[in-house]
Amino acid sequence: MSSIELLIIAVGLSMDAFAVAICKGLSMKKMSYRNAVLTGCFFGGFQALMPLLGYLLGTQFKDYITSIDHWIAFGLLSLIGINMIKESKNTCEITDEDDTFSLKSLTVMAFATSIDALAIGVTFAFLQVNIIPAVTMIGITTFTFSFLGVKIGNLFGVKFQSKAEIVGGLILIGMGCKILFDHLGVISFVFDSLNKFN
Repeated sequence: MSSIELLIIAVGLSMDAFAVAICKGLSMKKMSYRNAVLTGCFFGGFQALMPLLGYLLGTQFKDYITSIDHWIAFGLLSLIGINMIKESKNTCEITDEDDTFSLKSLTVMAFATSIDALAIGVTFAFLQVNIIPAVTMIGITTFTFSFLGVKIGNLFGVKFQSKAEIVGGLILIGMGCKILFDHLGVISFVFDSLNKFN
């Protein structure tokens, strides 16, 4: 998997955290960069940890399902993407700022938004992705989007929340399709056919 593909997956995965971070920013009367960094660290950290755990789990079963790994990757990415699109209809719950940025709240929300990343980690094991650069990229990307989400939520409210989740869902579905089409030879067939015309 190329760095660009990993970045695309990282962006797609970070959209859940981005949407929740917007809600967290909405609860602040005044922008707090400390809270934005804290949110980014929690969300980015969990988003990096979960694929690592999924990868370790996936490597245990990789040899048994190598022949269908592309179907599993397609299925997992598509299901996660569809779920993100469905969740885009949910709106923010406005809570007290102290509660929103408590360690308990951040831990629960970071865990909840990173469960999908566990499945991505399993997919990475099947695709033999180099896991350390992958989880680093996912963590940094999620940190960045979470930090920005708090800022955007504080400035603009929930205007971008549902759009972010829809975009994230579409990205993950698209990557699932790309993986499947690559393994089935559809993409190389199309490019070979196009080259014959040139």
